[in-house]
This record gives sequence, C-alpha cells and structure tokens, in this order.
Amino acid sequence: MNLSAVGLPQAALDTPAYCIDLDVMEANIAAMAAHMRERKKDWRPHAKCHKTPAIAHKQLAAGAIGVTVAKVSEAEVYAAAGIRDILIANMLFGEPKFERVAALCRHADPIVACDHFAQAEGLAAVCTRRGVTCRMVIEVDIGLNRVGIRPGPDFLDLARGISKLEGVRLAGVMGYEGHLLRVEDPDEKRQKIDAAMALLVEQRDQMVSDGLNCEIVSAGGTGSYQYSADCPGITEMQAGGGIFADPYYVDAMGLKELRSSLRVLATVVSRPSLERAVTDTGRKTIHPDLAMPVARGRVNGRPLTDAVFTGLSAEHGVLKLGPDSQDLQIGDKIEVIPGYTDFTTVLHEHFYGLRNGVVETVWPIAARGKLQ
Repeated sequence: MNLSAVGLPQAALDTPAYCIDLDVMEANIAAMAAHMRERKKDWRPHAKCHKTPAIAHKQLAAGAIGVTVAKVSEAEVYAAAGIRDILIANMLFGEPKFERVAALCRHADPIVACDHFAQAEGLAAVCTRRGVTCRMVIEVDIGLNRVGIRPGPDFLDLARGISKLEGVRLAGVMGYEGHLLRVEDPDEKRQKIDAAMALLVEQRDQMVSDGLNCEIVSAGGTGSYQYSADCPGITEMQAGGGIFADPYYVDAMGLKELRSSLRVLATVVSRPSLERAVTDTGRKTIHPDLAMPVARGRVNGRPLTDAVFTGLSAEHGVLKLGPDSQDLQIGDKIEVIPGYTDFTTVLHEHFYGLRNGVVETVWPIAARGKLQ
C-alpha cells in the first residue's frame, strides 16, 4: 500500500491507479441512505462493489444498519473491522464453513441465507455444539431461477423445519429481483418488480400466520432499488453498487440521481496511428464483459469526448480516436470509468481516495480474494 501517495495530485500517480472521487462517492452514499430513510426501509448495502471496511463504515455513518456479503471470509473481514450486523446472502454448506460461521457468532451477529433444510440443519448442529445461535433467512425464488426455494407449501415446510432447530434462529426471508434489472420500460419495470416483491411479502405473511418469526424481508439490488424500495412489506434493501454508479447500472438499468465516482487513471503508452491510441489498462485492470470502459479526461484543455474503447487485451486498452482526441500523445494520462465495478475491484489491491484532485487516503481492498 503506497501511503506515500497521500498529498499527491492525481496526475502524479503511477498507472494504472484505481481512484475514487470522495466527494462524489459520499454524495452517492448520502443519496442512497436518504432514499431508504424516506421510504422507511433499512439499508444493508452489499459490499461486493468495494470490499473495503473503510467504505462500509462510511455507509454505516450515513445510516446503513450493516453490510451484505457473499462469503464467510468476507464476513470475517468486516467483523474484524468492528462491523457486527452482516448478512451472508449466499448458500453455505460444509463443516469448515459451518465452524467459521459459529466462530463468527462470538465476534459479530451474522445472518446466513438458506434455501434447503440440509444447509440449516448442518449449521444448526455446529452452532449448537459450539454454544452459539446464528440468525437465518430463507431465500425465495421470486423469478430469477437461480437459488431460492419455491414460494408456497415448499417454503412454509422449510420455515417450519428451521423454526424447530436449536442453534439457528429464523429471522425472515430474502429475495432478489435480478431478472428484472434490465427491463427498459420504466412502467413495465415497476409493475414487474411490484409483483415480485408482493410474492416475497406473501411468504412473510404465511410465516406470520403460522406463528413463525419474520422481522426481516430483504431485497433490492442497485439496478432495482429505486422501484423495490417503494414496495410495502419489504423491510430492507441490499443495494450497494450505486455508490460508484458505473455505466452498467446507469446506462443499462436506468439508475438515476447518482454520479460515477470511480476512475482508473491510465497512461497512453502507444500511438500506432492517427485514429488509434493504446493505454496500459487491459483486462488485468478493468473487467470489460458486462460493459466496456468509458474514456474521460482532457486533452490540451479540451474534454476527451470522442475517444472510445474498442477492445481490451491482457495488458492494453485500445481506443478509437475521433477528431477531438487525435492529439493524444504517449505519456498523456486519462481517466477511465470501469463499465462494471464489481468485477474490476477484485483486480486491484487498493483504492486511492481523492478530494479536489489530491490523494487524501489510500484504502486496502481487504476483502479482495476472499472466496471461501
């Protein structure tokens, strides 16, 4: 971690450099927190976009109740950083993971998702043996057709079974409307998300009618929270990626009112022709598959408006240059907005946090590479 970078202007950083505009990110955090607060929804943002406890603490300071993660190893990172309320929104199985969750219960207050009795029974047995109790939510398939138990009788049978176990405490339900994020027509998107959320709340109602506990009804991704947060019965939103507001969310999913806060600083390393430039930012620096990166910056005082990435190899990004960008020179530094930050963050070791173009902090991406 290059702490000596603190105080440097962005242009002085060696490249590639993964940079956050702190003012913009903090404004996005405040806007998301306010959106949830106005709709009386708790905010438990997914940390997959940043994997960084320092950023999670900023979200908590703005009003978030905890974090959402995918892996036990990620939960351990946040617990070690003093964050207690952690939802592991993934199916877990196997003695090593159950033991680690049980140990985590002594230092934090995790919640584990499940969609089958085998998962719940295995964790319950280990937690009972270790003398702890872990909260559990049931994931319901509300249309994504990935994980999740079918709504209806299968769901209620699972809920009843979990409620009888020692070592786990049934706390609620969750669902993910990920199949609806890219619906283009706003009215159609709202209608379909409303229906998916109503299906999830219906499972809550079944639990309550059966005398089962259900204080948590969790949903809402970054590409959908501006709709799902309006739905009655949902208690919390997991949307997290809006703090970076990358082009994948803004352009493909209609994310509004947030601005892009994340940049990769790149250097032009080759100018093979008048209409082509090559940067030092390839696939090892920026993930291109869901959305290509976007070039930004200034050339000779003019905005870089007509330079377009046409491809990324392992080490290089290839730009097609329009008339306003053709005086780019070798050694020029430009900003590159990653098309999708979740898959880009895992490629880097730290963020440079900048304010007014000057490095204010350097944050290690502590949950990077935590796969178990």
